[in-house]
Amino acid sequence: MAVQKTYEEINEKIKKGQAVVVTAEEIIDIVAEKGYEQAAREVDVVTTGTFGPMCSSGAFINFGHANPRIKMS
Repeated sequence: MAVQKTYEEINEKIKKGQAVVVTAEEIIDIVAEKGYEQAAREVDVVTTGTFGPMCSSGAFINFGHANPRIKMS
């Protein structure tokens, strides 16, 4: 039988500090050990974000001034 949770139920557990939150890496072992259905019953949130340099990274490269110099406006 499918496990269904509403956003309201999960948000309420988060507010109460009772939500079970795991990373995408951790859920793999939980599912392997307990199966999909039991993992879905026990885990409320799976985070999938990446860390620092992987998210919204960018670079600024300064090649110095053009010759002749130009003015941005």
